[in-house]
This record gives sequence, structure tokens and C-alpha cells, in this order.
Amino acid sequence: MIDNTNLIQDLISKGAIRIRNSPIFSKTPKHLPSDFDFSKVEGMLLGVAIGDALGATTEGKLPADRHLLFGEIRNYVPGRRSNNLTIGVPTDDTQLTFWTLQQLIQDGGLVPDNLAKRFCKHRIRGIGNTTKEYIRNYKDRHVPWYAAGLDSLGNGAFMRIAPILVPYLEISNPSMYADAALDTMITHNAFGNTATCVAFVNMLWELLAMSSPPEPYWWLDVYCSVAQGLEGNSQYRPRISNLAHYQGPLWQFTEKVVREALRRRMTVLEACSWWGSGASLFETVPSVLYILATNAANAEEAIIRAVNDTKDNDTIAAIVGAAVGALHGLKGIPQHWVEGLTGRTRSSDDGEVFRLIFKAKKAFWSR
Repeated sequence: MIDNTNLIQDLISKGAIRIRNSPIFSKTPKHLPSDFDFSKVEGMLLGVAIGDALGATTEGKLPADRHLLFGEIRNYVPGRRSNNLTIGVPTDDTQLTFWTLQQLIQDGGLVPDNLAKRFCKHRIRGIGNTTKEYIRNYKDRHVPWYAAGLDSLGNGAFMRIAPILVPYLEISNPSMYADAALDTMITHNAFGNTATCVAFVNMLWELLAMSSPPEPYWWLDVYCSVAQGLEGNSQYRPRISNLAHYQGPLWQFTEKVVREALRRRMTVLEACSWWGSGASLFETVPSVLYILATNAANAEEAIIRAVNDTKDNDTIAAIVGAAVGALHGLKGIPQHWVEGLTGRTRSSDDGEVFRLIFKAKKAFWSR
């Protein structure tokens, strides 16, 4: 096992990573139950790829416009990249998630510089501005991995973070939380981003051990309990105009608006229209948590709401898919979605995501 606990402390002490020190970096994750089934990991990882593919063709459209064109989307939408077939094709969400998994398998854990190189090897579809600039910094300007990331609240690290816990399935170690922060900072080195990704990995780990859905406020409480200590009192502003008066930490904004939406029993569409559902974490994080708080008991419906009721729907559906996949396992995901998924990470490697999941099981799970 690769232990990055000393590395994260070194980077924090030097101010190289934008995150506060927190007790979570010395917290040993609880061991998974003795009857734990690897199909929950399969569900988590395929949840990313399926959510991404369900939203890929209609990404970036406002929900009302999307509904006028496509109605309620409940399966893959044919498009140019799928040769107008009803099959699931990937964008950057799937690519970066499974390239992360591939590098973890190859190295036996997280070696940040190797992962940084991996992100620069192949064409990325739908790449965000932050990741694009990271590649310029690392690949073209030869900036070291720990300095190449941007102070950005884009959601490009959040969407790919799920595989980071896979090497720890049989070896509980605080390094899992360090790895989440290090993975994030490679591209998105911002207090709100590193805090969010560590908090989400902690949440995924707890979901893997659950046999039934948590109550609605659990999602918000668990996220904030971790993110607060890591982000602290950072000062950000949301982009959406009706909430632009807010200035403060992302976790506090999220706590405020999601709690209010739950109190008012908003629909997902109403809530996500209120705070926005684009690529900023000020929009992505509340949207993900609210969809999970209101729909996580049904994995299919949670992903469907993400695909239909949000703007950056492929990424939000990918993140929601990871969470409900970890909670329900592969059995909770409709079989026709699994069968219709091409499993690509590039244009000519059909089935690669399934092969990588199989390799991850061989590498990190012996039961």
C-alpha cells in the first residue's frame, strides 16, 4: 500500500495545497462489513459511467429546453457520437474516472505525478477550462504536479474522485483521505474543491457499508461535518445572480440552501433552478446532495432526476450515480443501462470500463 499521509502534511505545512489540516487526515476508515460484496464497488464505478452517458448528448441545456426537445429522458439519447444508436458513450467524466482507476491499479495506489501524466496522455472529450489549463501547465510549461492545478471551483475533480477509495477496500488507512485531497489538487487546487472531494470520498465509504438508505438530512450533515473542517472560512461567491449576495465558504452556502429546500419540500427542478445546476461547485454540490436527499432510495430515479432536472447533467448524474451505486450496488442499476453502455474511455476501446473494474477487483479485493 502507498501511504500518502506524510505527503499531505508536508504540502499543507508548505501552503502548497489549499486545504486546512483536519483530524480526518489521521482518521482510519471503518472496516467494511464481513459480508461486503464487491458489486457495490461495481455499482459505484458503473454509476459514474452510466450517469455520464445518460446526460452526455443533452449536456448544458436548460432543463425546460431539454424537455421540449426530448421529453423525459429515461435511456441513452442517440447522437452523432453514438452513430444515432441508443447506446451509452462517454465524456470526460468517465474518461478521467477510469483513467484514475487504471493508474491506481498500475501503481498499487496513488502516485500523484503518475496520475498527472495519465491525464495528459489521451484526448479528453468535453474537457473543462480548468483541466485544459492544468494540461498546459503540466505538459507544455513543465510545471510540477503539485503546482500545476488551478484555484478553481469547477466540478472536474469532484466528478472523477470515486475510484480513490478502491485501494483501501481491504486495508483501512487514513491515507485514503490524503489521496482524495491529492487527486483533487492535481487539477483543482481550491479550498472548496479539496474539501468537497474529501467529504464525498468519506460519504462514499460510509455508503458502501450501508444496507439501506440513510434519512434525507444525512447527506447534508455528513458532507458539512467533513467539509467545514477542511475548507474553514474561505470566501467565495456563487455565480448565479439571485444568490450573488452571499460571500463565504462553499460548505456553509450548501448547508443553508439545501436545508431550506428540504424544509420547503421543493422538487429537484425547483431547487436546482434556485441555486443553479452548472459546473461551479456552488451549483453542483447542492444539486447532488439535494437529489440524493430526496431520491436516493431509488437509484434509477435519482439518476433520472439528475439527467432531466439539471444543466450540467452528465457530471451531476455521474456523481449521483457513484453515490447511489455505492449504496445499492450493481443490482440497483437498471440492467438495460448496463447492457447499453459501450464501456469506452477512448474511441476504440469498447468494454474498457468493465475490464478495468475486473482488474481492480483482482488487484484490491481477495474475498
